Amino acid sequence: DSRGPEEGLPTLTVTTILEDPYVMVRSAELEGYCIDLLKALAAMLHFSYKVKVVSDGQYGAVSSNGNWTGMVGEILRQEADIAVAPLTVTSAREEVVSFTTPFLQTGIGILLRKDTASQEMSFFHFLAPFSKETWTGLLFAYVLTCFCLFLVARLSPCEWNEPKNEENHFTLLNSLWFGAGALALQGVTPRPKALSVRVIAAVWWLFTIALLAAYIANFTALLSSGSEQLPIQTFEDLVKQRKLEFGTLDGSSTFYFFKNSKNPIHQMIYEYMDKRRDRVLVKTYQEAVQRVMESNYAFIGESISQDLAAARHCNLIRAPEVIGARGFGIATTQASLWTKKLSIAVLKLRESGDLDYLRNKWWETSCLHKSRDRWSPLQPQALGGLFLTLAIGLALGVIAAVVELSNKSRHAAGHVKKSCCSVFTEEMCTRLRIKENTRQSQETSGRANA
Repeated sequence: DSRGPEEGLPTLTVTTILEDPYVMVRSAELEGYCIDLLKALAAMLHFSYKVKVVSDGQYGAVSSNGNWTGMVGEILRQEADIAVAPLTVTSAREEVVSFTTPFLQTGIGILLRKDTASQEMSFFHFLAPFSKETWTGLLFAYVLTCFCLFLVARLSPCEWNEPKNEENHFTLLNSLWFGAGALALQGVTPRPKALSVRVIAAVWWLFTIALLAAYIANFTALLSSGSEQLPIQTFEDLVKQRKLEFGTLDGSSTFYFFKNSKNPIHQMIYEYMDKRRDRVLVKTYQEAVQRVMESNYAFIGESISQDLAAARHCNLIRAPEVIGARGFGIATTQASLWTKKLSIAVLKLRESGDLDYLRNKWWETSCLHKSRDRWSPLQPQALGGLFLTLAIGLALGVIAAVVELSNKSRHAAGHVKKSCCSVFTEEMCTRLRIKENTRQSQETSGRANA
């Protein structure tokens, strides 16, 4: 494949490697991402080119005799002027050749099959819409509200006027039943009469309506998202699970990345793969993709290649986390005048959106993807205002009950010629120890009848 030499234009010999979708042979001609990139660069920098596929089919590494193989070797031997291919910029290669600004960013990702990666429905799936903290907060709010109902109904003379003669309907069990009924949007007795009790009941009803709306909305979103939820989002998730085996290409740069990494999670991944190397390491990329599709296996490898696999096979997906960021650059000889020109041209193509266009063109997928954000349980912070409103309502209810009781005590103090504080204290003690008093009054009436 070549762009014929035009009069006055310099001609560059370009070395590349056959790899889908960068460079492919179609109808005796080369096409692909790198060919389109080369055409755009030639148009910008006004040069013609001749493309040749690297003779040994290698990218470029130091052989046992100290010479460089592949595309790097061809540039060093001046068999080619530049290399336009998915050639990773590494420190070893940078020592012998020059690289332009990377035209593609990549890294190490996790390739999974969707059905093995999907979230399994647990037996208590109905609890999933709220986080553990939210459920704990709800339980605490329920118990506290019911206790406040019980307390305020005892303190308020409007609710319970004659402690010694009347029965208080808001017992502790009745208060718990009242709170549970409101939580399920069911009207229950007893009906509150005092303003203080009504304040607490009203704020609890407001709280339960808002909470149920949030629960139903989040539960609906959870059910509709279903299989899109990936429990394996990161490399840490991969290490913690036991359902999937995972590995990488034997002897690849990815394998050595984990071997040399100081990160504890990366070390655990390396130890896992090293102990089971006969079972989890694969020989070729095609074998890796096939194994992911056919068994409970996750493949760790080049993220951009995994994106292509996910685009071609709709039952595959790449986990969100990518580590070990690296780039593909155009290689030139160290003394080349083209390095800076090509770097600037690559930057211009990125700024104009042309590189994004090429990425989308060659990684295009026929799979239908739903554009939905990742679902997560509702946290207490999202309902913070609701819990605060409930707390304020409970406080207002208790204050209103104390005010109602103090008003009654003030009127009673005028009749019995006692201080308001002593009458208030007596009323409080009577209402909070009513069971003892009731028992004593029953015993007294029993003796009188005898």
